[in-house]
Amino acid sequence: MLKSKRRTAVVLFNLGGPKDLESVQPFLFNLFNDKAIINLIQPFRYLLAKLISSRRAEKSKKIYSQIGGKSPLLEITLNQAHALEQELSFLGDFKVFVAMRYAEPFATEVAQKVMEYDPTHAILLPLYPQFSTTTSESSLSDFADKFTKAQQQFGKKIETKMVCCYPVSARFISSHANLIKQTLMTIYDGDLSKFRFLFSAHGLPQKVIDAGDPYAFQVEQTTKKVVENLSQLLNVSEDKIDFRVCYQSKVGPLQWTGPSLEFEIKRAALDRKNPVVIPIAFVSEHSETLVELDIDFKNMAHELGIKNYLRVPALNSNGQFIQSLSEICQIVANEFEPSVQTEFGAVNNVEKAARICPKKFTKCPNKNFCKNND
Repeated sequence: MLKSKRRTAVVLFNLGGPKDLESVQPFLFNLFNDKAIINLIQPFRYLLAKLISSRRAEKSKKIYSQIGGKSPLLEITLNQAHALEQELSFLGDFKVFVAMRYAEPFATEVAQKVMEYDPTHAILLPLYPQFSTTTSESSLSDFADKFTKAQQQFGKKIETKMVCCYPVSARFISSHANLIKQTLMTIYDGDLSKFRFLFSAHGLPQKVIDAGDPYAFQVEQTTKKVVENLSQLLNVSEDKIDFRVCYQSKVGPLQWTGPSLEFEIKRAALDRKNPVVIPIAFVSEHSETLVELDIDFKNMAHELGIKNYLRVPALNSNGQFIQSLSEICQIVANEFEPSVQTEFGAVNNVEKAARICPKKFTKCPNKNFCKNND
């Protein structure tokens, strides 16, 4: 157990989403006005973001109308924060905050609330298990800038550590594997050859990957570990698990990471396989799971003659997932005082953690939980 007089603020980061239909266009504008999404100098990025958000607003409103007229992401993230704070309450004085990138609560507001809490330390923890410059780096950089200004305003410097990723963290992996097994068992008759497991992640323009972003590589590593864990749960060899990594949510004319989920569902139909779709890079339900996966692709699968289309839930507040976040926080908190041991023993310094990303992925910040946290 941690024994310390520290007051530690933990900030969880996620994308955010519109709170109602009127908020859809502002949300889209904030998204496309991010330099990490559209790398143009101002005022060109601003003008393009205005154009894209105005053109996409009505289509996006129809999407959100199918799930109650708003995104559930903030509510789910707040539930995750509450669960994590409860998990950490046995270990010391921790308070968990939520910051969204493109919708309220924004980094400026959250940075102020963190300083009002008056912590001695802060841990910045994205809810993006796999690192990307378009998600994790964007959120962390934005908050770091606002947090620096807040510290200057309050006249106090807070020792802060950032977690960039945790693609193969043990409990994160097992939480996925257990949810897959639970979903599969609703129709499983012992014949695994009837199923194809489609691990779907949000796609990125291929040029982002080619520029050294490790996201797709880390998605593959997560998938590999989940399949390994799943084979143990099902008591079968790994080669008996038919699986693919694929991508969804393509926007615009650029070449994106592939293969697409649409392509893989069509291929599953041709091969007479029942698809089991796993949102492997999403830890919370939102429009891309609740509409794309549960409505659009499910309808397409049925039109293709697929009778059994299974979709594994996102992790949300799954107990093992929350425990994985708690373990990460404990490890990072331990690094503030190296002499203090956690129940998991001594751990390498977060800043020097061994990386699994090959050197060609130059955007990897090498401050991660790529190694299994056992």
